[in-house]
Amino acid sequence: MDAITAEGLVKIYRTRKNEVRALDGIDLTVGEGTVLGLLGPNGAGKTTTVRILATLLKPDAGRATVAGFDVVRQAQQLRSVIGLSGQYAAVDENLTGRENLWMFGRLYQLSSADAKQRAGELLEQFDLSDAADRVVKTYSGGMRRRLDLGSALIGRPKLMFLDEPTTGLDPRSRLGMWEVIRGLVRDGATLLLTTQYLEEADELADTIAVVDRGKIIARGTSDELKSQVGGERIEVVVRRKEDISRAGEILARQDSTNPQVHSEEHTRRLSIATNGGANRLMQLMRDLAEAEIEIDDIGLHRPTLDDVFLSLTGHVADGPKPDAEAVSHAAAAARSEKPA
Repeated sequence: MDAITAEGLVKIYRTRKNEVRALDGIDLTVGEGTVLGLLGPNGAGKTTTVRILATLLKPDAGRATVAGFDVVRQAQQLRSVIGLSGQYAAVDENLTGRENLWMFGRLYQLSSADAKQRAGELLEQFDLSDAADRVVKTYSGGMRRRLDLGSALIGRPKLMFLDEPTTGLDPRSRLGMWEVIRGLVRDGATLLLTTQYLEEADELADTIAVVDRGKIIARGTSDELKSQVGGERIEVVVRRKEDISRAGEILARQDSTNPQVHSEEHTRRLSIATNGGANRLMQLMRDLAEAEIEIDDIGLHRPTLDDVFLSLTGHVADGPKPDAEAVSHAAAAARSEKPA
């Protein structure tokens, strides 16, 4: 059963000078108990998608249901069963961690006693017990992100939207957040995770949808997406330049159907496509040793999600922020200043 379905979502931001189509017909499905990674650069439409699914924006066209509720017609019912952690920690810096979580518990209509108990559980779960009674302005960035995620979990939602949950975190804090997210999955939660970090999608997502300029341009598992840009390659760095030619002949024998060896004389590096995996690599090492060709490095390299994104879009996934994102924030701010 699908926890999230979206069909033809369109969102257009208009200014006096132009019109930006932030979403241009997004289709999505997320199965219960799975993680969908929405992968793309800043401004691709990831956050706009999350805002629509979390009832914070209305689409200009298309429809979506989350946990069985229509995101437009049944927004109030839907908000009670989901959790949302945005790109920036939505916590009050002048309150303590415990007070923040208690406040969110009351907003989720827990009794004061239940909110207090739940706050204590989450502070322990996210390793914040020692800092529970400190004001949040003294917290590090990683601590704030954990507190923000805790606030999204206060009502024990089974469906979570995590919008770039590790943005701005140092590597250690990012790894810690990954463990927290894996724990949510083990407990049966359904997650929609947006990220511009390719390794994050690779590590956490069951299925990945690649978004660019408001459209989903590819979807599948990590391995399925990687297979679209080609298979494995063997790369060798020989010690002496004069051995490059002979090493190339040996590499060519590894693939009798299409022996295309690429070599770089200045780096002494050679590479060839292969489908033999580790067995082919071991044979090549034996052949090079028999030919008395010394090597400085050898390895089997598989495509990465960086390769996938570059192949699909022609640019890397952490590119500069285009105008669409700026228009998105400006439009959202303008709406917030107007009466509903």
